[in-house]
Amino acid sequence: MLDQGQAPPLSQETRKPVNPLMRRKPVERLISEGGQGEGGTLRRSLTMWQLTMISIGATLGTGIFVVLGTAAPKAGPAVTISFILAGLTALFSALSYAELAGSVPVSGSSYSYTYATMGELIAWICGWCLVLEYAVSVAAVAVGWGQYLNEFLDGTIGVTIPGAISQPYGDGGGFINLPALVVVLLSMVFLMRGAKESATVNSIMVAVKIVTLILFIGIGIMGIKAGNYTPLAPLGVTGISAAASTLFFSYIGFDAASTAGEEAKNPKKDLPRAIMLSLGIVTVLYVLVAFVAVGAMPWKDFEGTEAALAQIMTDVTGTSVWGVVLAAGAIVAIFSVVFAVLYGQTRILFAMSRDGLVPKVFAKVDEKTGAPRANVVIVSLFCGVLAAFIPLGKLADATSIGTLFAFGLVNVAVIILRVKRPDMPRTFKVALFPVTPILGFLACGYMMFSLDAATWQVFGGWMVVGLVVYFTYGIRRSRLATETEEEVATAEK
Repeated sequence: MLDQGQAPPLSQETRKPVNPLMRRKPVERLISEGGQGEGGTLRRSLTMWQLTMISIGATLGTGIFVVLGTAAPKAGPAVTISFILAGLTALFSALSYAELAGSVPVSGSSYSYTYATMGELIAWICGWCLVLEYAVSVAAVAVGWGQYLNEFLDGTIGVTIPGAISQPYGDGGGFINLPALVVVLLSMVFLMRGAKESATVNSIMVAVKIVTLILFIGIGIMGIKAGNYTPLAPLGVTGISAAASTLFFSYIGFDAASTAGEEAKNPKKDLPRAIMLSLGIVTVLYVLVAFVAVGAMPWKDFEGTEAALAQIMTDVTGTSVWGVVLAAGAIVAIFSVVFAVLYGQTRILFAMSRDGLVPKVFAKVDEKTGAPRANVVIVSLFCGVLAAFIPLGKLADATSIGTLFAFGLVNVAVIILRVKRPDMPRTFKVALFPVTPILGFLACGYMMFSLDAATWQVFGGWMVVGLVVYFTYGIRRSRLATETEEEVATAEK
């Protein structure tokens, strides 16, 4: 029997030096290392409700407040169907995430799941995709935050931030998106206080944005015109599919709770519940808001509009007051997305750092707050620079493809773990196994191929950079590669 907290013995497969790309980290060892960082440990303080709020905070707001203006011109009034399609695609993967989060409750999310099932190289690729998913989505959402800030300022004091400092470089004559940089840095300040304090702030912001969207539905429904729903799909099935691929970006946050596996009070039970509950709440709100939005404003008018909901509120009521209220809610909503997704990114890098695949600084934990402060600062500055200088559209699609790739691997990981470890305790099981994870994998693949060539080029370039980093740094510094015989012997005692 192992003492609590003692690392289990390395498997023979893990020890083999002949094929380092396939070395795996046993599930028991992943769990036993939970919370352990450089100089301190993460604190278990998050309840199921707070975990749900983290996932909702990372998800709700992105697609509606920012990307709807990009998706509606692609699908027309059928953008509501696109939201449903994207939500179903997310559901298949959410079920797989829920099973693995309950079985392997660690901070690494899908990176750790693939490390335990498919080996180090695939785990690295997955982790590298998660860096693209989380870090870039923080920047993309932050870009849209400035749009609503301008709506709010214009409606209250009649002032707007000059384009030169409110738009990314090369976008409409902009030089730097200063508001986007500011919202990332504000999130950084809150995250440095610790998980429990951060979760409280996040829960308040999530409550505000849910109330804001319910307010929009209540007022916007009065402006619906039946003619705006016809023709339903002016650009056909292709347009619906293309919009769904873009809108998948708005569902990526549901897996954020899985990154809190080492800070949850009862992770094996609470993580699956939080993942499924958050996806259900978000999907219902997205579909209702999208249905009302395209009914209240002709779909062609969404082109180039990143603050569409505020405009609809103004048009329906004939006064800018409600538009200003919605803009204020959007400011809080998008802030919470930046905040929660940034949290997830830091915890994934924490897990990768603990495994030796990225520098140790990302696993350093502050003893007073229990937060990986250096990690938070580095990630925030990186995301802030992206937000300040890169246009939104390119960021959103690049995030979607990285997310879809990582989700596809999670569906495969569920199947492998079920086959290799059928007797392992599971607090949640995917229904209709193996049909559901197979459908999840195929759906992710289909949506990946719906994205344009430019997005694939960005993704391919990102993968090349990732492989270079792994073969020049990670493969040699991996803990599984550098452990001495003495450490192996100690682990086996």
